[in-house]
Amino acid sequence: MGTVKRISHEPGFVLHRYDWSETSVIVEAFTRGYGRMALVAKGAKRPSSNFRPVLLPLQPLLLSWGGDAEIRTLKSAEWAGGHVMPTGDALMSGYYANELLMRLLAREDGHARLFDIYAALVHVLAAEKGETLHAAALRTFELLLLRETGHLPALDVQTLTFAPLMPQERYSLVAEGGLRTVHEEQSGAWLLGRHWLSLATALDDEAPFTTALAVCAGLPGEQRSSLRHQLRELLHYHCGGGILRTRQMMIDLQSFTS
Repeated sequence: MGTVKRISHEPGFVLHRYDWSETSVIVEAFTRGYGRMALVAKGAKRPSSNFRPVLLPLQPLLLSWGGDAEIRTLKSAEWAGGHVMPTGDALMSGYYANELLMRLLAREDGHARLFDIYAALVHVLAAEKGETLHAAALRTFELLLLRETGHLPALDVQTLTFAPLMPQERYSLVAEGGLRTVHEEQSGAWLLGRHWLSLATALDDEAPFTTALAVCAGLPGEQRSSLRHQLRELLHYHCGGGILRTRQMMIDLQSFTS
C-alpha cells in the first residue's frame, strides 16, 4: 500500500492491545481503509492519558497516526459515537470475532467491505437482544469473513464436480474438499441443498450481512447448530490449527457454570 506518513480520523476498532513499556501499549486496530494496523499508544497506561477511556474493544473509533515504521505512532483516538459495549455472551462473541480477524488478516491489507460487515456484527451484538439472533449474526460474519479472505468455496455447486446442488440433498462443507454430498447412512454435520443455495444468494446480495443474517436466523435449530460446526471446522483449518483462545475461554466458562 506504500508508506503512510500521517492518517487522520480513520474509522477503526481495537482488536487487541498489549503492554509495550511501563507506560505505553501496542494496539492492534482494524481500520476501514488500511486494514489491520499496529499502533503504539504512548503513555496510554498513565492515569491522565486521554487514551485510557477510549481504546476499548468493540467501540467505533476515529484513529489518527503517523510514522513509517512497522509499528506506527497513534496520535489520537476519538469515540465515533453509536452503541455501548456488548456485555455477557455477546461480549465473548465480539472477542471471538476479533481473534478471527487477528488470525486471518495480514497487516496493512485493506478490507473496507469486511470492515463494514464487522461493524454491522458489533452493532447487532451491542444493540439487539436474543441468543438466537446473536448466534445468527456470528454465523453470518464467519461466512462473510471466509469469503472476503478467499477461503469460502462457492455454495451453489459441489466443489469437486461443479454439479449443481439439489434442494433436498444433504451437503457438508469440509476444509479440504469444499461442499460434498452426504448420504443418509453417513454421519457428520450437513445442510440441505436449499439452505446452501439460500446462503449463496444472500452472500451475493448488495447488503450481504442483513440478507444472510435473515437466512441464518431462519434455519431450523438443528441446522443452525450444524452450520456452526461446519464453519468452526473450516475456520480452525485456515487459522492454522490450535484452539482459539476465546473458544477455550467459553468452554472453560461453560464447564465452570454447569
